[in-house]
Amino acid sequence: MAWTREQMAERAARQIEDGFYVNLGIGIPTLVANAVPEGMTVSFQSENGMLGIGPFPYEGEEDPDLINAGKQTITEIDSTSYFSSADAFGMIRGGHMDLSILGSMQVSETGDIANWTVPGKMVKGMGGAMDLVAGAKRVIVIMEHTEKSGAPKLLSKCTLPLTGTKVVDMVITDLGVFAFEKRGGPLKLVELAPGVTLEDITAKTEAKFDVAL
Repeated sequence: MAWTREQMAERAARQIEDGFYVNLGIGIPTLVANAVPEGMTVSFQSENGMLGIGPFPYEGEEDPDLINAGKQTITEIDSTSYFSSADAFGMIRGGHMDLSILGSMQVSETGDIANWTVPGKMVKGMGGAMDLVAGAKRVIVIMEHTEKSGAPKLLSKCTLPLTGTKVVDMVITDLGVFAFEKRGGPLKLVELAPGVTLEDITAKTEAKFDVAL
């Protein structure tokens, strides 16, 4: 059985260490905040100017003034601080984010990532994706293993406009976990989701990878 979105987020949360400063991208990565083990101190940062983000609010308790970079309503915690977006990007560009967890449309076998636009579709802008993949100490991608059409998303070479080259450290999909021995490759399969076989992975992956199970 493939992992659910929540299980993918839980697997990514295992890469977070106590005291980390972490930026979460929109989509599945936002679920990581709810999967951090109790008692662990983690500071989540948002590009729109917030450090110290709590869990998503319960229905009816949303504050429209408290949103993350993906415009989702969030909550604050006792240590929350607010600042300008320029300062938020200064933190990112200065290398102060221990970890960036992002979604993506494509990742290549050399760690290139394409996650900010799809040709022919209207987008508001690239957001902070390029800064995050360049400035964070580690970059983890969470994404479905294939497109809805069944086409692979782990490719030998990305076909969509790139966000960054040779920047990805780990990829977590609904079928398993891949890690780059170093930035730029080689790519290794290090874990399978329960019930998923190596044959399943191979059939749905274009990228070349080593097996380190």
